Parts: sequence; structure tokens; C-alpha cells
Amino acid sequence: MDMFIKILFLVIFFGVMIGVGIYCRKQATDVNGFVLGNRSVGPWLTAFAFGTSYFSAVIFVGYAGQFGWRFGLASTWIGLGNAFIGSLLAWNILGRRTRVMTQHIDSATMPDFFAKRYNSNALKIASAVIIFLFLIPYTASLYNGLSRLFEMAFHIPYAYCVIAMAVLTGVYVVLGGYMATAINDFIQGIIMLFGIVAVIAAVLNINGGLQATIGLLSQESVEVANGIEFKGAFASFFGPDIWGLIGVVILTSLGTWGLPQMVQKFYAIKSEKSISTGTIVSTIFAIIVAGGCYFLGGFGRLFGEMGADGKPVGGYDSVIPKMLENLSPVLIGIVVILVLSASMSTLSSLVLTSSSVLTMDFIDPVFFKKKAMEEKKKVLCMRVFIVFFIAISAVIAIVQANSPVLFISQMMGVSWGALAGAFLAPFMYGLYMKKVSKTAVWVNFVLGIGISGASFVCNLAGVKFDNAVLEYFKSPINAGMLAMILGIVITPIITFIAPAKDMDRVEKIFACYDKKITVSYKQAISGDEVTEEPTVETKAENTASKKADNKTNSKKRK
Repeated sequence: MDMFIKILFLVIFFGVMIGVGIYCRKQATDVNGFVLGNRSVGPWLTAFAFGTSYFSAVIFVGYAGQFGWRFGLASTWIGLGNAFIGSLLAWNILGRRTRVMTQHIDSATMPDFFAKRYNSNALKIASAVIIFLFLIPYTASLYNGLSRLFEMAFHIPYAYCVIAMAVLTGVYVVLGGYMATAINDFIQGIIMLFGIVAVIAAVLNINGGLQATIGLLSQESVEVANGIEFKGAFASFFGPDIWGLIGVVILTSLGTWGLPQMVQKFYAIKSEKSISTGTIVSTIFAIIVAGGCYFLGGFGRLFGEMGADGKPVGGYDSVIPKMLENLSPVLIGIVVILVLSASMSTLSSLVLTSSSVLTMDFIDPVFFKKKAMEEKKKVLCMRVFIVFFIAISAVIAIVQANSPVLFISQMMGVSWGALAGAFLAPFMYGLYMKKVSKTAVWVNFVLGIGISGASFVCNLAGVKFDNAVLEYFKSPINAGMLAMILGIVITPIITFIAPAKDMDRVEKIFACYDKKITVSYKQAISGDEVTEEPTVETKAENTASKKADNKTNSKKRK
């Protein structure tokens, strides 16, 4: 009976996801429909698509397990940072400008934005390659987190879980494209909201409620600097390692500003109302889901067994599954659907982003220089690459499961650090600063890949540094933070030294922000008499009308 309940949840969930893919297939016949949903996605779908792409099994299993173990309840700050920096500020600073400029220059992907904003096809091709390469380990980490929970709940071998998830996600993304992804994200987001609240309540109830559980956690101690023992560190406000905590907050919050699969959600926004509503909804979603995941992870030490090295037995990725394994069958079923929802929503976004980037920004410009690919061929090519991308990341996930070095958060840190370090500054400044040059963009690409790559190699080789600063930035999380901050600081300096020279072209691009529009009194009111400034189109119509009147009067005088 217990297994029947779990399987029933899965069958219903899988049926709905595939049904949405079939329903949306008619809207995915051309590139604009397949990649952006014809730029007609409403506020709630956009907000949930942003939130569900943000949070996945990597957060619930990998990050919540590792950082909850390291920082205790202070890890909740990571979730709050995700909400207010990664969601609220991202929507306010990037949302509107991204939507306006990308439509003005007819850009559907981040590499295409770099090409048209900075007038460089080389930037397009380089960024497409970076995205394709570094989204693969990110995707593999999604399989990893989900499959560990499947093993716990269904006792199914890891490899079979990975294959099942890959096939299901591939079916509905290939069929329905972005619109199927957005609708499924909304459904999956609702599941995540209710699921995380139910799971937190159930876990806290194991030890007698919130107060009793915090009391138990306060008995845990840790050794900090100079051999001082900090009792109650894991129940304290900032935890035992405030600098490590800050690094995680910055990478996981500010990093979303430079991730192509996140930024692309702004391309598809339908209207101004979608921006204002989406900002509020995505922020609340992040507070509940991200804040809840990290809060739950903060109690990990009460359920996991600590090894001689101070880490949990079985690794960080085992903390959350152990916390949940004694829940009721119904709650375990909810957990599985919750994490499945989180993982599939992010996975669908990643594979759609990667396939569209590879097709439109690498295959088309490199192999079809003389004559661009037809719309139908582009969509077919994207579908083929979706299958390829899912397959190769699944293989990596299966191989990585037996690796003693790379756990989920480490793979995630390398991907986020490289992508956000390379793209955040040139994308953000490209929306606001006219004089940013392609030189500054290339420097960011080198910094992002170089710093994250060096961190990855050092960790893989087991390098130990005597210098505390170097040891701190050896972590993929802190290395990614460094790459982003350096990009934000260095880009204006390079712009001052070597500004862009084609300012006439740039002025035409930025003219999209100055275009005047008139609104009805539903959108704006005034106590005084309103004198509306005519739009560009209205001015043109008035000019044409005056010329026609002048010709008519001239004929009458004759």
C-alpha cells in the first residue's frame, strides 16, 4: 500500500507533464514560439518559471545539506539572499531593460545579445561554447540530487532514476518548447510551495516541534579559530563561519544575474504588468522555497552522523535523504514530487537554453554563413540538441555518482561561477552603459572561466595552500564570487580606459529606452490638464498629415 501511494503520485505527475507538452506543441513551430513562447508569457507563468528554474534538487539536496551542515540555522540567510538579491533586485534592475532592448535588437539568446550589443560575432560563438560546456555539469548535478531521493523512497538503482528523469523531461520540452516549460513550471511551483511547508512541519515534529528542535541543535558545538569551542554555533544568528556564509550568499544570489537560463525569462515577458506582478510573485516564491530549504537543512546535524573528518558519513548529499527517510509514505511521496518538480523545471530550462544557444549562436553562424537556416530546420536542430544535451549530462551524472571528489554543490559552484563570472558584468552594464566595449567583455570571459577553472583543477588535484586567502578562494563557491565581483569592478575601469568607438550604432540601440508611449488614464492620472507628448509614430503621422494638407491647399490656391 505504501509503495502504491508513491507510485500513484508519480503516475499522475508524469501524465500532467506530458499532457502539457502535447497541448503546447502547436505553439512551438517556429524559433520565436519554441524559444520564447512568442514573447507572450504572462506575469504568473514568468514569475514561476524564474523561481522554479532558480531552485532545484541542487538546492534541496546538495546546497541545503552541505550548507545546513556547515552553517546551521544561519544558512537561512542564503535563502533570503536568493529572494531579495537573486529575485527582487534582479527583476527591478534587469527585467524591464532586458525585455525592451532584446526586443529592439531582435535577440532571443544571451550570445545573440552580446553579438548585437557589442557588434561581434566572435563574442556570440565564444559565449555559446561557454554556455554549452558549463551547463553540462550543472545539469548532471540535478540528476544526482533527485536520484538519491528516488533511491531512498523506491529503492531503485541510481542509473535507472537518471534515465527516467531524462526521458520524461526530454519528451515535454521537445514537444512544447518554452510554453510547455512555462506552464509545467507553474504547476511544479505550486507543488514546491505546499510541499516545502509540509515537509518542514513534519521534520520539526520528529523532535517535538520548532523550539525543542532548536534546543537540541544549540547543544552542538564546533571548534573555531585559536582552538576556541563555540557551543550553540549552529543555532546562532550568523553561524560558525560568517565569511564562508557571505561567499555562498553572493554566488547563489548575485549569480543569477548572469545565468543565461535565468535572464532569458525576461526576454519572454508579455507586458509592463507582467514585470510588476512577476517581481512580487517571484520574490515571495523564493522566500518560501529557498528560505524553507535552507532552514530545513540547518537541522541536518541532528539527523546525520559525523565522521572523523567532521563531515557527514555518506557525504553532504546524504544529509537531507537521511532526514526524510523516516517520514510517512504520503510525506515521502510529497517530497519526491517536490524535488522532482524542482529538478525537472530547472532541467527543462537548462536544456532549452543550451540547445537554442548551440543552434542559433554556433551551428547557424559557423556552418551556414552564406544562407541562414530555415525556421523549421532550426527548431528541428534544437530538438535534436535537447536530446543530445540530456543524454550527455545523464551519462556524466551516472559516472559522477561514484566519484569521491565531486559532490553536488561542488559541480554547481563550478558552473555558476564560470557562467556568472563571465556574463554578469557585460550583460548588466550592456543594458545601462553605452561605452562598454567588446574588450571589456572578453576580459570578463577570461576571468570567469580562468578563476573557476583554476579552482576546479586545484580541488580535483587536492592542492592545499598555506596562504589563508588562497585556500579561501580555492572553494568553487568563493572562486565564483571572486570572478563576479572582479567583473563588476573591472568593467567600468576598462570602459574608461578603452571605451567603445562605434557610438552612433550604440546610440541607435539605446534609443529604445527613449521611445515615447502614451497611456490611458487606467495606467496614469493627473489632477491637472494632461498634455501628452506624441509618440514617434504619432509624430510621423502628424508630419505626413501636414504635408498632405499643404499639397491640398496649394492645389486649391492654384
